[in-house]
Amino acid sequence: MRLLLALGIFFALSSFVSATAATQVFPTSAGDVKITPLYHASTLIEAGGKVIYLDPAKPAKLDGSRKADLILITDIHQDHMDPAAIAEISKAGTDILAPPAVVATVTTAKPIANGENKTCDGWTIEAIPAYNLKRGPAPGKFFHDKGRGNGYVLTYGGVRFYFSGDTEGVPEMRALKNIDVAFVCMNLPYTMPPDEAADAVKAFHPKIVIPYHYHGSDLAVFKKGLEGTGIEVRLLEWYPQ
Repeated sequence: MRLLLALGIFFALSSFVSATAATQVFPTSAGDVKITPLYHASTLIEAGGKVIYLDPAKPAKLDGSRKADLILITDIHQDHMDPAAIAEISKAGTDILAPPAVVATVTTAKPIANGENKTCDGWTIEAIPAYNLKRGPAPGKFFHDKGRGNGYVLTYGGVRFYFSGDTEGVPEMRALKNIDVAFVCMNLPYTMPPDEAADAVKAFHPKIVIPYHYHGSDLAVFKKGLEGTGIEVRLLEWYPQ
């Protein structure tokens, strides 16, 4: 039965075509997961009647948005950690998970460090290291130090979603297993260019990859870098006018 269920999920995922609508719907054994790009890294995730925001930050349009059951923050920079935006979508009982460096500012958040796992509202949340290997503001310095920021693998109903956070193609990303849908950053000088992102994605081979946090990047280079791999590339609009 488990094998049949897993095969059903696989074929449902693999049958998707690139959607024109912003919201993507992914079937799981626990019901559909809906993922909507908001702006840059800001993402809305809905499943099982619960509302999750990843990196809610202006200029994402959050006025009048549904309140969050869970908020996930990846890093201390303002395009990921926006205390005013977090307050705007929070309600009594909203859980906030973030790296310890974020908790120093967002004191209502609970820490989740690289390598830690937590569960919330039917989701399993794994914190994946996100950092620079070679890029920084000066020799010997990095835009994102190892151990400070998180990417996340979110598992719901047997389907695994990866959100990279701000990172280059680090070994921890390349070693990921059984990722169904990956959201991968690319922008210079802060993370990595599209060709490096494509190379990293080939290493862990998700079924579907969606570029996000890509301001100024040539997504055609990323898509071409994955031709012939069997990985479906979906290009969504993360920068609405």
